Amino acid sequence: MSPELGVALLISVLALAAATAALLLGRGARSTASPPEGLAGQLDRLSTEVSRLGQSQEHLRREIQQGREDSLRGLADVAQGLQGRMATAQRELAEVKALEQARSRQLDRATDSLRRLETIVAGSGSRGAAGEGILSRALSQLPPDLLETNAAFGGRVVEYALRLPGGRLLPIDCKWTSAASLERLETTDDAAERRRLLDQVARDVRGRIREVTKYLDPERTLSLAVLAVPDAVHTAAPETHAEGWREGVLVVPWSLALPFLLVLYRLAVRFGSTPETGELREGLSRLAESLRQMDETVEGRVSRALVQLGNARDDLRAGLAGARRTAQRLAVDAGDHDTAPARSFDPSSGHG
Repeated sequence: MSPELGVALLISVLALAAATAALLLGRGARSTASPPEGLAGQLDRLSTEVSRLGQSQEHLRREIQQGREDSLRGLADVAQGLQGRMATAQRELAEVKALEQARSRQLDRATDSLRRLETIVAGSGSRGAAGEGILSRALSQLPPDLLETNAAFGGRVVEYALRLPGGRLLPIDCKWTSAASLERLETTDDAAERRRLLDQVARDVRGRIREVTKYLDPERTLSLAVLAVPDAVHTAAPETHAEGWREGVLVVPWSLALPFLLVLYRLAVRFGSTPETGELREGLSRLAESLRQMDETVEGRVSRALVQLGNARDDLRAGLAGARRTAQRLAVDAGDHDTAPARSFDPSSGHG
């Protein structure tokens, strides 16, 4: 039973009791001749009714109290469940926030590490050795028989060289010495300063290209070398790529050095294979012997045949000349015979 219904019932009971009491008191005032026993009975009945009403009221109050307690307990359970869910959500939110903060810190550390690594691999002196180490780790994936370290070209030594078919080498230079320009290029926003720094990087690349061209030995290389530079340098100086190619130097970024080398090796195997030195020497010997035999044939048989042909030609010329003279004499004699006068017959002389 709801609290509002219980209160309304209580008010109704109290109103009924008040009305009954007023009715009884009115009757007592109008009828004084009624015996006291009747009034006592009515009072007993009224007392019984009031007692019954009190019991009903007490029962109703207990029901109301029980309903209120049940409602409070239900609300407490709901509130406790909500509090538990809110606490769980808060814990999960705190965990997500902690994970995000840890991820952000890790990303910051990774960014700093990459920046330091870029400074190291693009730096000078001992930092250049770190850059060579990075490229060396990439080149270590090649078969050992394809890679030669510290290859000497005259008085200069290149860090790496790729062995090509036919005993040729592909020099690979990876030193870099201009870290300051790259560092300032990453931090400045001034257009003129950026242009000046880009020009400086391009000049450094051109200087390295000129140094690498000294490895282009025509007898030991394919007149082609590789200059591996940091990716930032490769992006900052695109105009030097074609300039290097014209000089026989292929400018590649460190991150793509290994794929470039594999492609070059594949092209060398497919289109640039040459015979071994022994095979080449043997072929040249056979060619020289064939040329000697041809020379003997020309000087011997062909020369004799030419002499014989010359003699036969001279004989034929002499025969033709004699025949031509004979024919001319015969033609002359025939002409003279045709033009001589006819002689008449004289009987007295006895000659015709």
